[in-house]
Amino acid sequence: MTTTATAEHRSFEADVSRLLHMMVHSVYSDRDVFLRELISNAADACEKLRYEAIGNPELLGGDPKLAITISADPEAGRLTIADNGIGMSHDEMIEALGTIARSGTRSFMERVATADGKDGAQLIGQFGVGFYSAFMVAEKVEVVSRRAGSAEAWSWSSDGKGEFTVAPAPLKDAPARGTRVTLHLMEEAKSYAERWTLERIVKKQSGHVPVPISLIREPGADAVALSDGAALWTRPKSEITKDEYADFYRSVAGQYDEPAATIHFRAEGLHDIPRWPSSRARVRSISSMPTAKGGSSFM
Repeated sequence: MTTTATAEHRSFEADVSRLLHMMVHSVYSDRDVFLRELISNAADACEKLRYEAIGNPELLGGDPKLAITISADPEAGRLTIADNGIGMSHDEMIEALGTIARSGTRSFMERVATADGKDGAQLIGQFGVGFYSAFMVAEKVEVVSRRAGSAEAWSWSSDGKGEFTVAPAPLKDAPARGTRVTLHLMEEAKSYAERWTLERIVKKQSGHVPVPISLIREPGADAVALSDGAALWTRPKSEITKDEYADFYRSVAGQYDEPAATIHFRAEGLHDIPRWPSSRARVRSISSMPTAKGGSSFM
């Protein structure tokens, strides 16, 4: 690691560098997966804040409504995915974006090395390496994040060629809380800054995400809602299509096949706990059985 003024210049771990090389020279035939993965990360950050705010409501400040915003700049070839979730501290940013402290990383790369294009695409969501899929379409990625309740903000940037930089971010340029990921798109990937492309991908792959998603199609434009953040399992079965069930399964399971079976049910009853008054319990659940050999069931 080297430090210039207040910026830290670090090298990726060897496994990360190898993974980035695979992403840049994409082993995936469907690059749309990058947006699904970044939206999934943003939704996870919002859910983490929702959970932490149960014990510490002050984390929500004056902005209790969680949301994901996609902003496009077709002329500049930029795409930004922002959330107002939990955010990251300096150390969390380095750990999350500069290293992969997961035993599954090597397994992921070994599986990809022996998989064909379609199977390789199925693996990306299963091993927690989704952020790096941004380099399938971006020549440079910039991240600015501020952890909820913190007075500091941090920036991260990399071209995916072996090194990354972490530096303090001016608060005036940082979100009040949460994370903003900006992709400087490759020339051949600039269609991902176009409104229709973004709407198609979000509605197809991320419409079930339990956080509202909106799109700003160009600088200065008004935000347009793409999804209302209603969790799929809370909706009546009569309102959900087969395609929506399949998209939900693929996102949760990290698969690209069709589920062999889907069970969606609601149940109510009394919940009895010794020495406590009986209470009424309500359960909503969606369970899917994978078609792919070696897959696991997901609920």
